[in-house]
Amino acid sequence: MEQQDKDEILHTLNQYAEQFNTMVQKILTRQADASDSAAMFDPQHLQQLLTTKLADNVEVDTGKLVENQMEFMRQQTELWQQATKSMFGEKAAVVATETSGDKRFSHTDWNENPVFNYLKQAYLINSKMLQGMMDSMTFADPKSAEQVKFYTRQYINSVAPTNYLFSNPEVCEEILKSKGQSMIKGIENFMSDLEQSPLEAFKITQTDMSAFELGENLATTDGKVVYQNDLIQLIHYTPRKAKTFAPPILFVPPFINKYYILDLDERKSVVKGLLDSGFSVFMISWVNPDKSLADHDLVSYMKHGPLAALEVVGNITKQPKINMVGFCVGGTLASMTAAFLRAQGDERLLSLTLLTTLLDFSEPGEIGNYLTEESLNAMEQNADIKGVYDGRILGLSFSLLRENNLFWSYFINNYLKGEDPAAFDILYWNSDATNITAACFKQYVRTMYWENKLREPGGIVIDGVPIDLSNIDVPVYFLSTIADHIVLWQAAYKGTQLVSGDTRFVLAGSGHLAGVINPPAKGKYPHWINTELPADAAAWFDGASQHEGSWWPDWHNWLQSHNAKQVTAPKPGKLKAYPAIEAAPGSYVKRRLG
Repeated sequence: MEQQDKDEILHTLNQYAEQFNTMVQKILTRQADASDSAAMFDPQHLQQLLTTKLADNVEVDTGKLVENQMEFMRQQTELWQQATKSMFGEKAAVVATETSGDKRFSHTDWNENPVFNYLKQAYLINSKMLQGMMDSMTFADPKSAEQVKFYTRQYINSVAPTNYLFSNPEVCEEILKSKGQSMIKGIENFMSDLEQSPLEAFKITQTDMSAFELGENLATTDGKVVYQNDLIQLIHYTPRKAKTFAPPILFVPPFINKYYILDLDERKSVVKGLLDSGFSVFMISWVNPDKSLADHDLVSYMKHGPLAALEVVGNITKQPKINMVGFCVGGTLASMTAAFLRAQGDERLLSLTLLTTLLDFSEPGEIGNYLTEESLNAMEQNADIKGVYDGRILGLSFSLLRENNLFWSYFINNYLKGEDPAAFDILYWNSDATNITAACFKQYVRTMYWENKLREPGGIVIDGVPIDLSNIDVPVYFLSTIADHIVLWQAAYKGTQLVSGDTRFVLAGSGHLAGVINPPAKGKYPHWINTELPADAAAWFDGASQHEGSWWPDWHNWLQSHNAKQVTAPKPGKLKAYPAIEAAPGSYVKRRLG
């Protein structure tokens, strides 16, 4: 390297040092300003949580613990011996290897460079030791065991040498290639994200946010907003067939996200797929609430959402029967709505479709690791102070369920390597955070995740009407995905045992989003079908047959099977009672945070 290049890099390092000091000061200021109610991601809270869990009803298998420590000491000694050999140019044996599928150490220097190879193996040995310590403990409370292991995993993955500036060969390579400019760009990216983050959490950029615009290259399906209230806009999509199936479809998307995951682009749009198959489609678009709507609870979401929309859809189409479709949290709300209607003898629902939906929250998956009485109180306090629960905090929570893929990989690329993330529509949607009103957040988390009241007949009572899921005697289509880390498919399957209607359960390939958004033209993932519904999910899977390609055709056929009569569907906005307010996607969905 020439002296001029060295001088340039040194100058850049000085710039970086100045910016780094500025960044540290801003972080410290933010921490001082942050409310105590931000405890979910507060290190002190996590330390207290782990200390409490480790001190409470834990039995330690001393034999396993000692064996683990002895193996750790043996591997460390061997690593030192092999590292010494390597430093002297001798061929060294491998002491520790990463697990299959771990992409963090794919750069050749992790194996070929003695220093980086040592850092990698030392990290893997220490990780194995910590995991072994956890395995030597038996907890009286299984939930405590899951939480301790979850946060231990978070710690292990956070201290990986890949996550630091000068211990990652890819980063070092980029620093040299860019003459240090990658560090400057990286810290600029970090500061930009810090400015867009709430005090309680850090919002990392996962995609090029300038690459998409709603109504231009996302959420482009033609339609009109024909109704709105404080919480929703209702979109009526323009039919694509001269005749459509008589019963319309009403979508209830999750109120913790924007609806357009169901209408990404022409190739991936669930909405367009239904329109092309001859269905008449309506979509609820939830508002992105501010503190003025703080008092709207879960029941209010039900009344202003699916109940209000159901009335409008019936009035517009003049159809006595409607197919309701709920996705994730929207599916839980749709089920509560269906049970509420059927308990009163209301027969407007023809069928109910539940996409990746929990009705029984006894197995909440890794999301449950965030919930303790202390953390729940802190989150509720945070919501009360702001009037809403900030959707960016939820976004970070979900990202940390797959921390290496959805957080640390972007941390490395954006901040250490100074790269800008590529454009990706699903990640754009994922980053388009949505608040939840304080009352709804508190009621939903307490009632569903913490107390699991929906599965109990009469556990929830609305306007004197006990909610009993067994009252749902209409046909129900359950769709789960095999790699879903937000709604475990085995947990979603439990819902089939709670409803009483003719029920079909289908398991799709991939995860929470990609498994649902799997159009037939691409047919990327298979699906599994078993018309029998044994009590146990594993028994269901053992008897299931695999089918290649998208699950959409099976669902469309199922919808048609209940009423294939065709009618001339009304065009959006033509009725005097429900004129077009504005074109789809509407204005509610365009309200952004940050």
